[in-house]
Amino acid sequence: MTTPLPRYHRPAVKAPRVGGRALRAFAAAVEGPLGGLLLERIKRDSGFDLFRHSDPGPAPPLPPALPHPTPLPVTDAPHALAAQAVDVGVGVSGGDDRETVAAFRAAYAGGLSPVDVVARLERGVAHATDAGMGFFIARRPELLDRDAVASAERHKRGCPLSALDGVPVVIKDELDVQGYATTLGTRFRRDVAEHDSTVVARLKAAGALILGKGNMNEVGINPIGLNPHWGVCRNPWDRTKITGGSSSASAATVAAGLCPLSIGADGGGSIRIPAALCGVVGLKATHGRVPETGVPPLCWTPGHAGPFGLTVADVAAGYAIVAGRDEHDVASHKQPPPSLQGLADVDVRGLRVGVCRPYFEDADADVVARAQDALRALREAGCVVVELTAPPDLNRVLWAHATIILSEMAAALRDEVERDRSRFALDSRINLALGGTFSATDYVHALRHRHAITVETWQQLQQVDVIASPTTACTAPAIPERTLPDGESNLVVVDALMRFIRVANLTGFPALSVPCGFDAQGLPVGFHLMGRPWEEHTLLRLGRVVEAASPRRTPRVHARALR
Repeated sequence: MTTPLPRYHRPAVKAPRVGGRALRAFAAAVEGPLGGLLLERIKRDSGFDLFRHSDPGPAPPLPPALPHPTPLPVTDAPHALAAQAVDVGVGVSGGDDRETVAAFRAAYAGGLSPVDVVARLERGVAHATDAGMGFFIARRPELLDRDAVASAERHKRGCPLSALDGVPVVIKDELDVQGYATTLGTRFRRDVAEHDSTVVARLKAAGALILGKGNMNEVGINPIGLNPHWGVCRNPWDRTKITGGSSSASAATVAAGLCPLSIGADGGGSIRIPAALCGVVGLKATHGRVPETGVPPLCWTPGHAGPFGLTVADVAAGYAIVAGRDEHDVASHKQPPPSLQGLADVDVRGLRVGVCRPYFEDADADVVARAQDALRALREAGCVVVELTAPPDLNRVLWAHATIILSEMAAALRDEVERDRSRFALDSRINLALGGTFSATDYVHALRHRHAITVETWQQLQQVDVIASPTTACTAPAIPERTLPDGESNLVVVDALMRFIRVANLTGFPALSVPCGFDAQGLPVGFHLMGRPWEEHTLLRLGRVVEAASPRRTPRVHARALR
């Protein structure tokens, strides 16, 4: 007798959508004497009791010891690897004349000065600011001008530091940049960083120009991307739509033409969600691949820093620079050298793409149609599409991820909350209060489930090279204008944004979002690929196939730096 296959089931979200005064009252209620009871009721109605009593089997609360990847050929140094990626990017923009990293390199080789580029970018920033786009938390034009002059001198002498020399980059305000406060999207964190984070130091050593610190959802706790302190970051495709978050401006500034490369962070889709909604490429690498030194701790185990780019080649170039071992970050120690093996190879015949149909198709019709287009492009390029019969248990995945990330964030921010919780945004206060309701037993239970989910996902990735899905179940929703500046709590939208991304954060496996077309409103759709640990090169290689087959358009809010 055969064991029946598990059925796909997505639990209903049972939580009120509240905004404005109602949100303020709800925040006060969950922080009040009966707040714990209220939050437990919401958790119970949303499936937490089912998770709490579920059996993770023999899984311990530790990461599983997965086999080490097959050694790849010795790779080049980061700057040489980045140059290879930029070489691949030559001509990628085709007829749409996009200003990629390759375009910047070619313009500088042709005599254009980074000083002139920065002057044009300042006009672009001013235009976006006048349009109320809310891209930046902080900028230091005097530092940018200084670095542009130095870059111009290097190019004049014919000795740029790397292929990224003179390329503008935006940094999410979650990473330390010397001379800037790292606010995490708050108003009360004002200490100026004395040192660069490892990621920023590596970019500066490559000659990249820091355009500014990008807006983000406060403390990265929500994927919608609204910030009551620094203004709403608006989507360049339609300024009435959200960017997604929490790395809101890191995606939006790339889409708007202010930079071909940016840096974000991803504890629950915070790179991949805004990448999808803003029509750019976003990579969450393997956990530990990109060092977290100089990134204030918010969620230690599911969090990752990583690059956004206009194209896959741009992301690959940024990845080549920022990835790799850092002696100050123990999580980065046990990794093979970063590789871009196969990036230039358009022959992907035989690579296996796994799809669980009911999961893949649990999204808005336009999103599913565009994701099917991407899957068709991979098949036509020679990939083998493999039907996966075991769908993820979404209730288990949701609550394992929520328990871990919210517990860690509540712990990381406990002192600030106890000092004066009123300084936080209302939505942050509600989520941090929820994080405080999880017990040590709940956290260990979630860790055991994470172990089991990681093993199960690893086993699936022995059948296939990547697992494909849409990145989000919807395109960019409307900004709830009437609830601003406080915003709203809308867990239905949160679920639609996070449905396909949690497994990669739980397992630490690498995942890529690449644009695959547009919905009927002209809003971008993202295609999601998740692979085996340390095999980012496979995701990038397949991402190039999807990219080449997908239509390109220019957002309504857009700047030019090279002309």
